[in-house]
Amino acid sequence: MISKMKRRDFITLLGGAAAWPLAARAQADRVRRVGVLYALDAGDAEAEARNRVLEQSLRALGWTVGQDLKIDYRMAGGDADRIRQYAAELVALAPDVIMPVGSATVAPVQQAAPTIPTVMVNVADPVGAGFVQSLARPGGNTTGFTNYEYSLGGKWVELLKEIAPGVTRAVVLRDPATAAGIGQFGAIQSVAQSLAVELTPVGMRDLGEIERTVAAFARTAKGSMIVTAGSGGGVHRKMLISLAARHKLPAVYPYRYAVKDGGLISYGPDTHDVWRRAAQYVDRILKGEKPADLPVQAPTKYELVINLKTAKALGLIIPPAVLARADETIE
Repeated sequence: MISKMKRRDFITLLGGAAAWPLAARAQADRVRRVGVLYALDAGDAEAEARNRVLEQSLRALGWTVGQDLKIDYRMAGGDADRIRQYAAELVALAPDVIMPVGSATVAPVQQAAPTIPTVMVNVADPVGAGFVQSLARPGGNTTGFTNYEYSLGGKWVELLKEIAPGVTRAVVLRDPATAAGIGQFGAIQSVAQSLAVELTPVGMRDLGEIERTVAAFARTAKGSMIVTAGSGGGVHRKMLISLAARHKLPAVYPYRYAVKDGGLISYGPDTHDVWRRAAQYVDRILKGEKPADLPVQAPTKYELVINLKTAKALGLIIPPAVLARADETIE
């Protein structure tokens, strides 16, 4: 005969066993939540395209956006105060994963959500910026994807000289307050010196200063423009493209979407490919893996894109060797 104590234990055990499948089902049925924070403007065509890639990729991995997965987007328009505000808003929604896009958004997210798994996207130098301990072993709750190596800056100078051999000067738009801004400019300097290109750096934060500096710079011939990677270049790209066109400056950009919007030439990572890969990290974390165990990854695809209509407006003939290397030409 089972004693009272043993009977009680046995009944408790049976009750717990019956509850296990219910608990498992409740966990499986729970709607998961992902927060995405951009520095780009609301309605930005590039951001909307990336969002479609993210959602399509998550659907391919078995998630149904709007049913078992909800994605909350916030667009800060390059405003630092708004980035902090939206980081706090997303954290208040208790997401299972949060995705800061661009270096300017990562620190505010980490400060607001130190315990929430974070998948950063399009970040230039996460180790130098202190976001992770190392690329191979990020530590903490943050992992993600870088968008280039600093050596890419040298390629931009080389491209300018190939498509506009007479160029001897370049105004460089960069953010001198970040590790990425400093690193990119250093790489540009090292190649510019060997190609006899004189550089005029200008900070990316003050639009009035940019307009004044570029206007003064353009009064002397043989000039060009280099727009480095960073949230300012993305948020203000249409103004920068217009500025280059107004002053007849051959300009190189880090991403395809600038050339699609009328910029001359770009060389940089495929920004949509990284979102497909980021979706895989989100999926793995939602299924139980830890960000600390997922190495930070570099781009796997780079693309050269040329706007032939802009080249014609500038009176440039793109050399056949450059055209042959192009991944895409825009008429």
